[in-house]
Amino acid sequence: MNKQTKIATFAGGCFWCMVEPFEERPGIISVSSGYTGGHTENPTYMSVITETTGHREAVQIEYDPEIFPYERLLELFWQQIDPTDAGGQFADRGESYTTAVYYHDEEQKKAAEESKAELAASNKFSNPIVTDILPAETFYQAEEKHQDYHRKNSYHYKRYKKGSGRQDFIKRTWGVKKDYKELREKLSPIQYQVTQENGTERPYQNEYYDHEEEGIYVDIVSKEPLFSSKDKYDAGCGWPSFTKPIEKQQVNENTDMTHGMIRTEVRSDKGDSHLGHVFDDGPRDKGGLRYCINSAALEFIPKGEMEEKGYGYLKHLFQ
Repeated sequence: MNKQTKIATFAGGCFWCMVEPFEERPGIISVSSGYTGGHTENPTYMSVITETTGHREAVQIEYDPEIFPYERLLELFWQQIDPTDAGGQFADRGESYTTAVYYHDEEQKKAAEESKAELAASNKFSNPIVTDILPAETFYQAEEKHQDYHRKNSYHYKRYKKGSGRQDFIKRTWGVKKDYKELREKLSPIQYQVTQENGTERPYQNEYYDHEEEGIYVDIVSKEPLFSSKDKYDAGCGWPSFTKPIEKQQVNENTDMTHGMIRTEVRSDKGDSHLGHVFDDGPRDKGGLRYCINSAALEFIPKGEMEEKGYGYLKHLFQ
């Protein structure tokens, strides 16, 4: 482990589903699936699921706290689990599938306890938060076939995450609850048409197509951060264009077969707002993608206002 990085360990039920949410985010070095908290050495998957070893399925994350603080890891962790379930997670039952934050130092312990208390006080859940906060113990890496399972067996993984109930629970619990009447009053006609009715604004007649100020672009509805000015470029198409989102998980891609074309639609993850489309004709030295986004789906946050508006954790983008 690099001296500038730290380790975080979380048990969140089936470890297949606890890798994808953390990987490929800025500052995340690696995510490993494994077992921890038990009383036997070198456990295997088959021994752990007998519920006799005391281990829980867990993930261990190496991260750079300067780029991705531990508090953000905790926030993401809570959004992947049902913290009120003391008997397992979703379709998986038993001690090995129960949840826990394993802290590696007093700083992590304090942050985890405060984060748990804040979640309880938020009234997000009607039942008590039962996730354990425990000192870290030996972490045993799981068998190779269980590492990066979501990529090695993506079809089965997606079916499992959906079928287990986890996917719908996350969307139901953490997704934006839309009040369309309120949105009509809050948004301008073009903002509503674009984000809620999959509309498209006119090229060259929109707010950000030639905007060059440093800062980030967030979803006009949910305020989740989506794109950085660092990744914005002039694609000559008349809409704001970016080579990538700030974090891959912040946008979802769907096949769009409207208007006699086959395209890839881009939607915000939490707000489920229609943003635009992604094409493969972007700059090759930047990955080859062009995220063509409607200005009406975005709100710009200048670099100098990011801290006061709650986006200070993204300041590393401009360092």
